[in-house]
Amino acid sequence: MNPSAEFDVIVHGASGFTGRLVAEHFATHHPDVRWAMSGRNADKLAAVRDEIGAPADTPLIVADADDPASLRALVQRTKAVLTTVGPYQLYGSDLVAACAEAGTDYLDLCGEPAWMRQMIDAHEAAAKASGARIVFSCGFDSIPFELGVWFLQQEATRQFGGPVARVKGRVRRMQGAFSGGTAASLKATMAAARDPSVIELLKNPFSLTPGFAGPKQPHGAAVAYDEDLEAWTAPFVMAAINTRNVHRSNWLMGQPYGEGFVYDEMMLTGPGEQGEAVAKAITAANASMGAEGGPKPGEGPSKAEREAGFYDVLFVGLTPDGQQVRASVAGDKDPGYGSTSKMIAETALCLVQQSPEVAGGIWTPGAAMQGRLVERLRERAGLKFAVE
Repeated sequence: MNPSAEFDVIVHGASGFTGRLVAEHFATHHPDVRWAMSGRNADKLAAVRDEIGAPADTPLIVADADDPASLRALVQRTKAVLTTVGPYQLYGSDLVAACAEAGTDYLDLCGEPAWMRQMIDAHEAAAKASGARIVFSCGFDSIPFELGVWFLQQEATRQFGGPVARVKGRVRRMQGAFSGGTAASLKATMAAARDPSVIELLKNPFSLTPGFAGPKQPHGAAVAYDEDLEAWTAPFVMAAINTRNVHRSNWLMGQPYGEGFVYDEMMLTGPGEQGEAVAKAITAANASMGAEGGPKPGEGPSKAEREAGFYDVLFVGLTPDGQQVRASVAGDKDPGYGSTSKMIAETALCLVQQSPEVAGGIWTPGAAMQGRLVERLRERAGLKFAVE
């Protein structure tokens, strides 16, 4: 992190749909923070600045993924770059490289595990040397899940004297659209998966823990009855990224959950025939995710739709002798936009303002900031963490 930087945070991609929401959060809730907006087009940035009610003197910076020199100039001016410009496998690589080289912190909303592993292999050493903290997946994928497991394990330690080796993540309720960026990322990932090495990374639950492979994990790809919860479950479309980040967190923290840790995610659909029918319907709907006809990057729900959204995720820890510990994480806005924009903004400020001791390297938010990020998200981003 550059202590003499002109800005604390630059919101890159501020004229896009999600970037605009992040910028609005800074303008509304953090007038004391030195921040700037960046993107490809100065006129669009100015229009967004005025529409969200940001001060007229909010700095606007032109920088483009197709112009690496503009990205290098951008990162020299700030302690942290917060980027919403995805798919990151198409538009993020040069920005990660520039931050890792310059010692500038980097945060994104990435849900693209194969690209993340490529960035870890390419830039971890440079980030450690420069002091840059590179933090992927600072939105709905994967903060509620990664920190939900961490929070549950704190309670397991309190109740049982240590963490549990088996945790289930179960989405109980969720309302809200996936973003156009998420759909675009899925399409880009499917295109990249023509490469056999990418397919291997996508299939591997430990693709983000280089040199370590833990035990066999539940595949979570089919409708199943969960005996511990006495309810039917359906595959959860974000599990492919969240589970990888949870395992990476455990690994980065020195494996406090154990080398034999097992974790999976599903959607809880209820008991009986109705629960089974709902699970089958969700599974069929998942199959069309990323298909043509969904939202395009830059598109998204209205403010009323974002305000009406929510999510509620249950975490169940199991001991070998059959005891359970339960915790939950809930959000007060739709997951893909309203909650995500608040999460990444507050994660950036937690990193820059509250986490000077976090060393350079490529991190998950939970492993880097742990309990202080839980508290900040509770206070400022509408998340609830509860023991049940």
